[in-house]
Order: sequence, then C-alpha cells, then structure tokens
Amino acid sequence: MDLFSTFFNMPVLLNSLPQLLSGLLVTVQIGITSIICGLIGGLFLAITRLYAPTIIQVLVRGYIDIFRSIPLLVLLIVVYYALPFVGIRLSPFLSAVTALTLVSAAYTAEIFRAGIEAIPHGQFEASAALGLSNRHTMVDVILPQAIRIVIPPLTNNCINVMKDTALASVVAMPDLLKQATQAQALSANPTPLIGAALIYLILLWPMVYVVARLEKRYSRGR
Repeated sequence: MDLFSTFFNMPVLLNSLPQLLSGLLVTVQIGITSIICGLIGGLFLAITRLYAPTIIQVLVRGYIDIFRSIPLLVLLIVVYYALPFVGIRLSPFLSAVTALTLVSAAYTAEIFRAGIEAIPHGQFEASAALGLSNRHTMVDVILPQAIRIVIPPLTNNCINVMKDTALASVVAMPDLLKQATQAQALSANPTPLIGAALIYLILLWPMVYVVARLEKRYSRGR
C-alpha cells in the first residue's frame, strides 16, 4: 500500500465522515461549555484574589497554582474514575467539562488579574473622587478597560481549551478523536485520524487568525 491509500483514502474518509461530524458536535459542545464556565470562574477568582480578605486570597492563589500544575489528563482520570469512590459520580460529559473548567478557570484568573493590574491606579482614584462604589468602579470603569487588554490572551486560552477537548476520549466521551479512533478500527485504516486532524485545523485556524489580528490591533492602539 502506498502513502495515499493508507493515510488519504477518500472512500474510507467519506464513509467515516458522518461519524466524525457527530464527534465534532460533541467536541464543540464540550469546548463552548468549558470556555464559558472557565471565563466566569476565572473572572471571579481574579477579583477574589485581588480584593478578598488575605486568607481567601491565599486559598485562591493555592487553587490557581495547583490547577495550573496538574496535567489535564490526570485530572480527567481523577474526576471520572476516582470521585465515584467518595460518592460523586459524574457523566462523561460533566467529567470532561468539570476538568476543563477547573484548569481553564485557573489560567483565565491569571489573565484577568494581569489585565486588572495593568489599569493605572489613577483610574481607581478618579472613580473614588466621583463617588462611585467599589462595585460600580469595577464594573463600569476597570473591567471594560481590562477586557480590552486581555482579549488576545483569552482568545488564545480558548483555543487551548478546544484542543484539550481531545482528551475527553479517555472518559469514553464520543468526541471527535474518539469517533476517529473507532472509525480507524472499523476500517483498519488511519485515514479517519487524518480527517479528524483536518477538522481540528479547520475549526481552530480561524481562531488563531483572530488572535493574531487582535494582538496586532491592540498593540497598534497602545
């Protein structure tokens, strides 16, 4: 067998395409859910780390350091296979989303923290002089400016989350990689894996392009 009939077999690819698209839908569902939860959790952690009482700041810092250090694959295995021993049983979908969210929130928290700390302190003083409360200062003055700063790294983090959804296959989640692996086994040909790689490329390449444009735009604005 030559290279093309082994890795680029069109009949095999066409036969496996419905299965791959089904896995793509699951991948997108896991990715979007994890990204949204990670953004919300990361913003909460960032604000808590900056402005909560000292003991809570220490706990949040410990959470961020721990979950930035744990490999996602290990965390997935712990969430799906170990938690049932303590009475917590999650579905494959919830296990994948939980693990991805825990890690994504830790990275997102550091991104938001850096963005908030990049705002000049004079903005806080000016808001206080205008009589704005702490909540209105953060919501109306600080966060809109901080978000503009952190959009490029946040988008880059979203790309990483989408790529990491491939690890959901270890918890029997029928995502794109899992479906490609099964199609490969059924056809005895690795072409479905190449097809999955191309689908990931088509899905993520526009996001990479957006990150580059955003970085260029905001650096020019500074």
